[in-house]
Amino acid sequence: MAAAATPVAVLASRVRGEERQILATFERRGIPVTHVDPRDLPYRADDAVAPWLVVLNREISATRARYAARSLEAAGAVVVNSAAATELCGDKWLSTLALRRAGLPMPRTSLALTPDAALAHIEEFGYPVVIKPLTSSWGKRVALVRERDTAQAVLEHCAALPAPQAHLIYLQEYIDKPGRDLRVIVVGGRPVGAVYRSSAEWRTNVARGAETTVCPLTPALSKLATDAAQAVGAEIAGVDLVETTDSRILVLEVNQGVEFTGFRRAHGDSEEHDVAAAIVDLVLARTEAVNRP
Repeated sequence: MAAAATPVAVLASRVRGEERQILATFERRGIPVTHVDPRDLPYRADDAVAPWLVVLNREISATRARYAARSLEAAGAVVVNSAAATELCGDKWLSTLALRRAGLPMPRTSLALTPDAALAHIEEFGYPVVIKPLTSSWGKRVALVRERDTAQAVLEHCAALPAPQAHLIYLQEYIDKPGRDLRVIVVGGRPVGAVYRSSAEWRTNVARGAETTVCPLTPALSKLATDAAQAVGAEIAGVDLVETTDSRILVLEVNQGVEFTGFRRAHGDSEEHDVAAAIVDLVLARTEAVNRP
């Protein structure tokens, strides 16, 4: 890695709508920024100086995001989100443990270290139950299981996958939500806003076609979301929550590489809910802190 040319870099192998908004915000403010594809960077153990002061990590690959963050931090850069937060949010079980340690309300959750052991866990849980891989996004490989035969079929599929981590089974209580869940985006410890994500399907990911509408950001919702982001150390976080039939709100997970196209679609061009602007403000604050004598 070469000597620094600009103080800020945006790390992304794929420039999606979110990255375009962030880069455009830097440009509008006249702030030099370098877009870097992490696949093109050499990572050397003897690098003494990072090429940038602050790196905004928007890499879509969880593995590349994790290793790039660790390497850049080792070379002295401030990475947002940090490598520790990226690793924690990238593993559903580890992030669940962090959220539980913080005393946050969650659905009942369990980890089985083999598919065979998972069946016994599910029998204790009772049906229906949600089976998730430890690392996934956009609702991929997430299964709602309502009876034993389906559970056996899903677990046999997991056992046949080549990656050892795929044999670890994350189980979560199914919450009979009202056709929607909630996402709150938190940047720098401040909730930027919230949306409902509604779908005819039980999975309410925007990537799977869910519709987003504005959700009122109450003080209780703000506190729950900021506490969840803090529990996993994420300065930029998409906190996913779900409502129960008895009006409780539970934390499902915290996403560190949060996508916000659906959020923006719901809130329009409101400056108050401008996620890209909030992210740029955070990066600039971190840059000023690094430069401060």
